[in-house]
Amino acid sequence: MHVIIDLCVIPLGVGVSVSPQIAACQRVIEASGLTHHMHAYGTNIEGPWDEVMAVVKRCHEVVHELGAPRITTTIKLGTRTDREQSMADKVSSVENKLRDA
Repeated sequence: MHVIIDLCVIPLGVGVSVSPQIAACQRVIEASGLTHHMHAYGTNIEGPWDEVMAVVKRCHEVVHELGAPRITTTIKLGTRTDREQSMADKVSSVENKLRDA
């Protein structure tokens, strides 16, 4: 099953700045080869369900290895069975409607 997720990993107990932990998680995502887009409060990732969820798990492992005793993660996800759809398709659909208005 194909899934698109919005992942936000929040390391706790590592101080105010969490950019080193987020960068490590981003390296995991990039190494996966999955289509992704980092934004200010998380990363969108798309691909086969098991591969995407394995990346989420690995992000947790890596962030814990960097010393975060606790992690809070939010995930929004979507799947479709009526047709294939990518992150780019979703954005293009709205952009087209904005141009047509």
